[in-house]
Amino acid sequence: MKMTYHPASSRGEANHGWLHAKHSFSFANYFNPERMQFGVLRVLNDDIIAPGMGFGTHPHDNMEIITIPLEGALEHKDSMDNVGVIEADEIQVMSAGTGVYHSEYNKNRDQAVNLLQLWVFPHTQNVTPRYDQKNIKDLKTPNAFYPIVTPDPTGPALWIHQDAWFHLGEFDQDTNVEYHIHKAGNGVYAFVIEGEGTVATQSLQKRDALGIWETDSFSITANKNSRILLLEVPMN
Repeated sequence: MKMTYHPASSRGEANHGWLHAKHSFSFANYFNPERMQFGVLRVLNDDIIAPGMGFGTHPHDNMEIITIPLEGALEHKDSMDNVGVIEADEIQVMSAGTGVYHSEYNKNRDQAVNLLQLWVFPHTQNVTPRYDQKNIKDLKTPNAFYPIVTPDPTGPALWIHQDAWFHLGEFDQDTNVEYHIHKAGNGVYAFVIEGEGTVATQSLQKRDALGIWETDSFSITANKNSRILLLEVPMN
């Protein structure tokens, strides 16, 4: 088993006034040659967007983009004629494929929006762009990790063009879990959204992360009142 520990304080940071962003991996003006990606997970941004502000129309291609709002509401518009608002307990997926333009704005004029945005390299280039969003309330399993993104287009979770499994766990009591890798060669990037816990042998606090690979399984102790995101991705 190999591990890499990324404390919250080690993330890159950019404060543009309207946007306060923390970058787990190199992004925009933050460059760290030792923090380029984890396997095919290229971006994990923790963004706070001021009321009424946002990202103007901009392009993407050949990337799977997953947005997880934590607080507030985010308005999305794209060149596929999708217009929607996503809030906490909802997740958005966009396969950029051959190319797409989109914008993202804080829907509210009186409240900031906090979101996680993840970019994953796809296993297939130049797919037809697509958009999807889902309320995950029906997927939730108390005090357990439940899938929110998988490779399966027919499953209850959202799906992406990659052999990746994303699980979210919300715990109101101390819980011990054994996580089993879904596909040989994959690794897991564990990110503590709230609270604290222990992944393998590493204690983690809010916004700390741990990458784990070259193992078939590992243990997780989630402390009471914690929320943890597990991002299983191919390592090459």
